[in-house]
Amino acid sequence: MKRILISIFTLLFSTSIFYGQSSLDGQLNGHNFRFIGPEGNRAIAVIAEPDNPHVAYIGAASGGLWKTEDMGINWRPIFDDQSVSSVAAIDLAPSDPQQVWVGTGETFVIRPAHAMGNGIYFSPDAGKTWEHKGLEKT
Repeated sequence: MKRILISIFTLLFSTSIFYGQSSLDGQLNGHNFRFIGPEGNRAIAVIAEPDNPHVAYIGAASGGLWKTEDMGINWRPIFDDQSVSSVAAIDLAPSDPQQVWVGTGETFVIRPAHAMGNGIYFSPDAGKTWEHKGLEKT
């Protein structure tokens, strides 16, 4: 009886491993993975316009600020002309989502070369132009 139970258990265990290791390609029915996010590394801050799901912003630890206007299919950098690359916070003015506020500096200081910020920035036109607003030593 013990041999029969061991044989059944072995058969069930072997079958579950076989099916558990099936190809993910077969499960996806021909769909392929693709990268559709902004280039860079870790996203620290993310925000979207409350009434427009097409527009969103991502701030990266050492990759600047990125914007999408097509629900994340295409991203473009909108902060490259500034003297700092690390973006740690993003907010949109509740009265006007075209007004974008950005806090610079990395919140998790694990790479000091990229972590330094120089304050906060404001864009009155959804990231087309930027004004440095202070807090350089924060």
